[in-house]
Amino acid sequence: MKVITIHHPHSYQKDDFPPLVMALGYFDGVHLGHQKVMNTAISIAKEKNIQSAVMTFDPHPSVVLGHKHKHIEYITPLQEKINLVESLGIDYLFIVRFTSDFAHLLPQEFVDDYLIRLNVQHVVAGFDYSYGRLGKGKMDTMPFHSRHVFTQTTVEKLVNEEDEKVSSSLIREKIANGEVDRIPSLLGRFYRTDGTVVHGDKRGRKIGFPTANIEMNDDFLIPKNGVYAVRMLVNNEWENGVCNIGYKPTFKNPDEFSLTIEVHLFDFDRSIYGEEVVIQWHKRLRAEEKFNGIDELIAQIGMDKEKAIQYFENHHV
Repeated sequence: MKVITIHHPHSYQKDDFPPLVMALGYFDGVHLGHQKVMNTAISIAKEKNIQSAVMTFDPHPSVVLGHKHKHIEYITPLQEKINLVESLGIDYLFIVRFTSDFAHLLPQEFVDDYLIRLNVQHVVAGFDYSYGRLGKGKMDTMPFHSRHVFTQTTVEKLVNEEDEKVSSSLIREKIANGEVDRIPSLLGRFYRTDGTVVHGDKRGRKIGFPTANIEMNDDFLIPKNGVYAVRMLVNNEWENGVCNIGYKPTFKNPDEFSLTIEVHLFDFDRSIYGEEVVIQWHKRLRAEEKFNGIDELIAQIGMDKEKAIQYFENHHV
């Protein structure tokens, strides 16, 4: 897959690219609805015997259009999105840098500069896709703005078994509520985040439950505090474990609390400090709790571990 970052204004011309079928969208999550749009583009490209492409934007438009600087956390930060789009078999990925100038393009200007000038022969997008200044361009205005240079396909909304519309906002809501076991019906896979193993306070080791302290890539959405059954990718191998997300007082200032993410892996005793890891979130087992003493804590961690082991025995993944 060829990845092309475009800065506005660009100087590309039609001759720079082969004829393309272009899937349009922001695509945070690359969820089942997004996959439907991209797979439609791939199948139309095969029918026409031309190349498939995806256009996405970076950063999130709300960072630029918001009234104050906003830090956005993503279901799929940019590199994760690139990996997922490539895995679907797309030929070209265009990443348009979303700036104030780009946001001010009229719908016709967007179509002329970012579709026609990129040699797009057919456009595929979801029913709710909008383009141009204030999102004034819609899929039903696309035939007018296309100037008969390209054709289009509109992909209707997708719902899961619970009749919920598959959307990035619903996935965000599930992550925020800790309902990670509900996410595969929307995302098509378990939710994943990545980070690095860092030194913690080593209290887990002292009580018989050594944990890997994970410093998350801060672009990922973090699930709700609590204890989860997780899998962790370490040195290209998936290990089952239990993860605690919670706030602890900092050593510098006991009145301040910092978020810690600690994973206890079953039957695992290697040192993995500094390793980059991926956490796959399977099920929230319980909420964060405060314990009266170390014995109570040890007993509860033992029960959490048993619950997680039981979960993985019943769910072969």
